[in-house]
Amino acid sequence: MRLGSERGQPVRPEQYDEAYFLGSCEGYAEFIASEGEHLSRRLSQAFEVAEISPGMRVLDVGCGRGEILRHCARLGAQTYGVDYAPVAVRMARRLTTSDEGTQGNVGVYLADAKWLPFPAACFDRVLMFDLVEHLHPWELDQALAEARRVLRPDGRLVIHTAPNAWYDRYAYPLVRLVRTLMGQGANYPKDPRAVTPANLDVHVNEQSALSLWRVLRRAGFRAHVWLDTPPQNRDEGPLLAAARYVLFNWPPFRWFFEREVFAVAKKVGQIGNLPHD
Repeated sequence: MRLGSERGQPVRPEQYDEAYFLGSCEGYAEFIASEGEHLSRRLSQAFEVAEISPGMRVLDVGCGRGEILRHCARLGAQTYGVDYAPVAVRMARRLTTSDEGTQGNVGVYLADAKWLPFPAACFDRVLMFDLVEHLHPWELDQALAEARRVLRPDGRLVIHTAPNAWYDRYAYPLVRLVRTLMGQGANYPKDPRAVTPANLDVHVNEQSALSLWRVLRRAGFRAHVWLDTPPQNRDEGPLLAAARYVLFNWPPFRWFFEREVFAVAKKVGQIGNLPHD
């Protein structure tokens, strides 16, 4: 979490321009290469967790370019997307209206996650993929209250956020030191957000698994929260391979080295099991 006022000013919507969505926002390379047909590994994993099925009503909060909307609609879900960046709304509408498989099943609206323009208890799924880290704590509390309001009693909130705040705070300095000693320090700036420079201005509330679980509990959800990390696929010799295996697979090390946070949440008092319950 970035230091500063708990009630920081929202990130301005104009900071999310087309250059951001096509050069920094998660999945941009796959989006450009396939015109939205294929999802990045991270988005694909989050989408699978959502378990979308025909006939569902799905809301994608912070829908960005619109590829998640397309995938939901193609599965037969009645799909709605909101984003408060006008550029995102235009991109999502362009993508979904040009696809015969989604026409009539998708609505895209300019709206703020803190004030959703939908009645109570009308969605089976609310998706927040790579949104949480862009909302100050007070904004996130309000957005989760809205998500809870629009979810049906048996609905699910599905979240993906990155990076794991504990990685940036505790593991990254060690990673940077080792890489610097290996002569690769130029690729590891002091501020981990600077690896993707656009994040310096728009990442204001990164989460650990524990902090996300707490904020969901405070918002009236029962949540299963877990960590994951991108495949490393590096050939660096047996010593580093062994160290990497330990750091990414053994508690407590993995709590700090895993980089992505997932959550599936239900309203408190809701009947039914969460994944891995």
